[in-house]
Amino acid sequence: MPLGHLGINVSDLAGARKYYDELMPLLDYEPLLADDTQFAYWPAGRKIGTYVFFYPAETAGYSRALPGLQHLAFMVPTRDAVRRVHEWTAGRGDEILHAPQEFPQYPPPYYATFWNGFDGVMLEAVCHKDV
Repeated sequence: MPLGHLGINVSDLAGARKYYDELMPLLDYEPLLADDTQFAYWPAGRKIGTYVFFYPAETAGYSRALPGLQHLAFMVPTRDAVRRVHEWTAGRGDEILHAPQEFPQYPPPYYATFWNGFDGVMLEAVCHKDV
């Protein structure tokens, strides 16, 4: 069974919501709920998958080098979807860690892009198909 949901603390709830409201549809997610204390997305079309919740952090600061979240990887259905996500992140000026490419060191097929998103959290869009 897939992971039920994931909760992520953010430094600025309104700023994070603006960022993820643009990003999540590119990853085939749609809004689930939003209020002054949280917002969340679920897989589009009620597909089975992990729900992602965002909450206000009590203190600012994130590092993938510390215990806790290292990065989030979102599976997308095509390599074109990986490229579209990359174009969006690059157009925003996000720090691109790896442009879309094959990663032969991972179980094939593995075509992905990596970037630092909101609050510097490393994000990934990956396609596990040859086309």
